[in-house]
Amino acid sequence: MRRVAIEFAYDGSDFFGYQRQNSVRTVQGELEKALERVFKIPIQTYAAGRTDTGVHATGQVAAFDCPNDKLSESDIRNALNANLPKDIYVKKVWFVSDNFNPRYEAKCRIYHYFILNSKMNDIFLRKYTWWFPYELDISKMRQGAKYLIGTHDFTALSKKGEEDTRTERTITNIRIVRLRKNLILVRVEGISYLRGMVRSIVANLVKVGIGSWEPEKVLEVLESKDRSKSAGLAPAHGLFLYKVLF
Repeated sequence: MRRVAIEFAYDGSDFFGYQRQNSVRTVQGELEKALERVFKIPIQTYAAGRTDTGVHATGQVAAFDCPNDKLSESDIRNALNANLPKDIYVKKVWFVSDNFNPRYEAKCRIYHYFILNSKMNDIFLRKYTWWFPYELDISKMRQGAKYLIGTHDFTALSKKGEEDTRTERTITNIRIVRLRKNLILVRVEGISYLRGMVRSIVANLVKVGIGSWEPEKVLEVLESKDRSKSAGLAPAHGLFLYKVLF
């Protein structure tokens, strides 16, 4: 039995998040159903990260033990894609060490958040961008983002729910780029994140971008460790787990 890693994409629109749940459709649930159809036995998977309801991925990574040693990487990829639903697609398969777990071995997780900054909505992008019709000053957003680089207690920029015992996280880079006239990318790079943290970062930077806050306000919110001071959460459907680096 060999351990296998897969890099895969999914459209999160019709999933109740990544993590397996008994009563609703999840990414992990569909992945493990496909594995059971291929190998005829239940197979447990281990993922690099858990995404919330409506969040997408272009580079999620999961690992599992393959019970058939005769299959090549290409065989496994083809078998999985033949059995997965249309909103999940395996891009790459490779063999890893027996104790490889992407959750613990990831060195960087990169998230992309897309903002449709246009007076008019584009209904064909409605599931993949946050339509924000008010003008955004990305130079000010970049100034605000500088306060989030480094290791900080990100309690104020997280989602209330299952509380993490350790609330310090390290953000190594935030880039804000206007990809075209009406499309803005917020790229966040870090080792790990609190629940809702990237969406909260985006919401707070947008508050700066529209001029409601000065960039320094981001630091004030961060240091408060108080979620009520935050601008809340950007919509889930604009967020993508872009890449996991090992």
